[in-house]
Amino acid sequence: MNKNLIGDAAQAPVLVVGAGIMGAGIAQVAAQAGHPVSLYDVRPGAAQDALAKLQISLAALVAKGKMPANAVADLLARITPVADLQAAARSSLVVEAIVENTEAKRALWQQLEAIVDADCVLASNTSSISITAMAQGLRYPGRLVGMHFFNPVPLMKLVEVVSGLHTAPQVADAVFALAQRWGKVAVHARSTPGFIVNRIARPYYAEALALLHERSTTPVVLDTCLKAIGFRMGPCELMDLIGHDTNFAVTQSVYQANFYDKRYVPSLLQRELVDGGLLGRKSGRGIYDYAEGAAKPQLAVAPTTDLPARSGVQLHGGGTRMDAWAQQLMAAGVAFSHDPQSDWTGLSTPTLQLRQTDGRTASSLGAEVAVFDMAFAPEGSRVLAWAPSVRASATCASEAHAWLAALGYQPQQVADQPALLVGRTVAMLINEAADAVLQGVCTIDGANQAMKLGVNYPAGPFDWLAAWSAQGVIDVLQALDTHYAGERYRVSPWLRQQAWGQLGGA
Repeated sequence: MNKNLIGDAAQAPVLVVGAGIMGAGIAQVAAQAGHPVSLYDVRPGAAQDALAKLQISLAALVAKGKMPANAVADLLARITPVADLQAAARSSLVVEAIVENTEAKRALWQQLEAIVDADCVLASNTSSISITAMAQGLRYPGRLVGMHFFNPVPLMKLVEVVSGLHTAPQVADAVFALAQRWGKVAVHARSTPGFIVNRIARPYYAEALALLHERSTTPVVLDTCLKAIGFRMGPCELMDLIGHDTNFAVTQSVYQANFYDKRYVPSLLQRELVDGGLLGRKSGRGIYDYAEGAAKPQLAVAPTTDLPARSGVQLHGGGTRMDAWAQQLMAAGVAFSHDPQSDWTGLSTPTLQLRQTDGRTASSLGAEVAVFDMAFAPEGSRVLAWAPSVRASATCASEAHAWLAALGYQPQQVADQPALLVGRTVAMLINEAADAVLQGVCTIDGANQAMKLGVNYPAGPFDWLAAWSAQGVIDVLQALDTHYAGERYRVSPWLRQQAWGQLGGA
């Protein structure tokens, strides 16, 4: 084990293999931390080209006053393009950022083992390939570890430190500490399909695609409702940005690696987009149209109506949302009663039940019933999905919309589906994270940090769970499972254990 990776010295030589966007970014971060860095790529001239591009981008930072010129000069001086892997002979650490192919990576490591010292650490930037599989056949498999950076490397804080079955704990700990010295937030992960981020994030895309496949809503409503609770991009926008070919390939990889577990099944809708070359921004069209002059989708704004008769209004349930509704009703001069111990949350009148979703559809709850989505929202986020029962009268639906508008929301009507949009998506993200913790892939804190720093989620899955309840999440998942009758929405045993604990072991 090379002590230079454990101590405070920043002089340990580093070799980065692969001079693409990720490799160049890793080289920059290592050099910025003081390491002498060799940059290698199998394509002749690629490493020199990468260094030239880096020089241009850093010069722009100097021009904007974001980096001093002498710091940039020192950084660039530490990066040396090399044309032969023999340059790795004195390296203390090799970071690989080549094509996502198991055999190509394994061949590289076997080639490097003939060059580097026995205590040189080998780290793969793979986003999904098994570290255990890569280590097979190595003379010293214990030194191979995953060091998964996120793009753009200089800006994104997260590094997943991934241990395979062979990885020596001291190697993983050394790389964890090294990532911290490089200014990153490191999280430990066990080598399973998707690691932490790419695994837990699958439902964000999958539930959106399922809703669109069933024509339950429109992309702009879906995106706006998820952004209303703090996501920087809605799932449709994000898949268009990533590229549907890339997103679909990762989903397929996770699905196959999990022995075709139905929870990860790819979307027919996304396959059709890929087959049609509608890959998103890079092709000019995906879920949205990016052609010059294409109309930007807008939320439909339904006309507001006057509130119906205000007698017999009652609030049900507790929590910050009902407290806020009570304040608004009082300010509007609406007489009402409040039952904070009610077994549901929302508002009722003699002709309407307007209920916050607990997973069940409005149609399963009655005729004159409408459900509205969960919040998890910062103050000021007012776009809200809602759905009337398929048996609801036109008067009931109009009244539900009117009440939501009067309470300050921009109500967006969607099809009557279990848990609507936000509740369904967040429940599945929590459930996936719960299984990851149950299986020892990561810790609760690791999952929270990974999702907030790796993909800029507004909260970690266990932050959402703390604002909800294990039983509440289970209720939503069971409603989805009943509605679809399949394996996709099975409840994590970890969540069941939490619910039992909250009930005092009952």
